[in-house]
Formats: sequence, structure tokens, C-alpha cells
Amino acid sequence: MPAIGCDCEVCRSSDPRDRRTRPSILIEIVESAAGAFADAVRFVLVDTSTDLRTQALARNVRRVDAILFTHTHADHVFGIDDVRRFNQIQKSAIPCLADAGTVASLRRMFAYIFEPPRQQGGGLPQLVLFRIAGPFSLGGVEIVPVPLFHGVLPVLGFRIGSFAYLTDCNRVPDESVALLAGVRTLIIDALRHRSHSTHFSVREATEMSARIGAERTYFTHISHDLGHAVTNASLPAGVELAYDGLVLEIQ
Repeated sequence: MPAIGCDCEVCRSSDPRDRRTRPSILIEIVESAAGAFADAVRFVLVDTSTDLRTQALARNVRRVDAILFTHTHADHVFGIDDVRRFNQIQKSAIPCLADAGTVASLRRMFAYIFEPPRQQGGGLPQLVLFRIAGPFSLGGVEIVPVPLFHGVLPVLGFRIGSFAYLTDCNRVPDESVALLAGVRTLIIDALRHRSHSTHFSVREATEMSARIGAERTYFTHISHDLGHAVTNASLPAGVELAYDGLVLEIQ
């Protein structure tokens, strides 16, 4: 937000929480279970949004040790070229983890990165793709992939301890609900009040939060139908809209 060419109340809002870039989170692992960074991973980025450069500058992001991909829609991957700056700073390639379909799609969409031609000058992001086949560990912390549906498209959410991130979805299969048992802090897709073919509505996301049993829920992938202050005033206790720059501490 604001949307191009729109004069609605939310797009004209002076509330900074109504100025939203594309969905993405950065996870900072402050301390692993062993009290040390066993595999030298501290900062984990989820999706390379189209706004990655703007987001990294606004939040002073200086390092990315690994990238998780939920799926390959443009708003979640088209910032991938800006990862090159982190390669330059860190002087190393960055591992990227995704399910098999997303790995294949990334290879097709960004063949110039993963199957580069001979070229003179310039530079490319240095990325290494890994296929997720189940729970894995980064920085001494277990990450559990959570299968979801974004319309008919299979996508992934991720669970880390008592926290789960479920963007771009309108269905959580029963077996995935089971994977989310005990989650206390949840970020979940809630596009607008009206129903949508590929995203949860506010009502549907609220119901899913209650089913999961989260104590705190934050809605993401929000359209300009939802003004921050007005929407929050209508939500049940423990549920609110996320906003750019939100920081959550997870035990």
C-alpha cells in the first residue's frame, strides 16, 4: 500500500502502519539450543519479495545466512537479484531451501542464476538450492515445513518452536493443523473481509487461528480493504494486523 492510482481511505491514510510492502519476514536466531551458532546461521530470510531492497534498507538488514521460499509467485521471489549484495558483503553463496516444486520453478524462472551462460563482467546472485523433504535445522533451531494450499497451488508455511508463519493460503489441511499444535504466536494470511479464491478472509483466518489455538495472531498479505486502526478495533482479543517493521520475540 498504497495501491497505484487509488484514492481510497486506506491508500490516503497518514497512519504509517497503512503503508505496506510485500510479505516477508527475517528471522534472527539470537541463541541456539546449544548456546552457540553451530552451523554459522543467524539470519534467515523468508521469501525474496519484490520490495527486498527497500525493506533491507529500511530495517538496516546487513546479513542473510539462508533463505526459505514459500512459493514462486512474483511478489515473493522477484527481489532475488538484490541478494547479490549480501553475497558481496559476506563473500559466500547463500543456501536456499524450498519444496521440490518450488526448487524446479526457481530453476526455470531464474535460469540465468542457476544455469548461467558464459558472460563477461557484471555479476549474479550466488545461491545454492536445497530441496526440503521434512523438518530441518538452521542455527541449531528446528524448522518444520507446513504444507498449505494457495487456491489449488501447494505452498509451504514454516513453524519454529511456538511460532508459525502461514502466508498466501486459503486452506490448511488437517495433517498440517496437527503440525501446528502448541503454536502460540501465528502469522497468517488474511486478505480482506470478502471471500477470495486463494486467500483467507478475515473471518476465515480468525477461525483458523482459534482452531490452532494461538495466543497471539497477526494477519499478513493485507489488501487496502483493511485499514489498520479500524480493522484492529473490530478483531477479537489477541488478533491484530501485522505492519511493516513489526518485531516479535519468540521463546
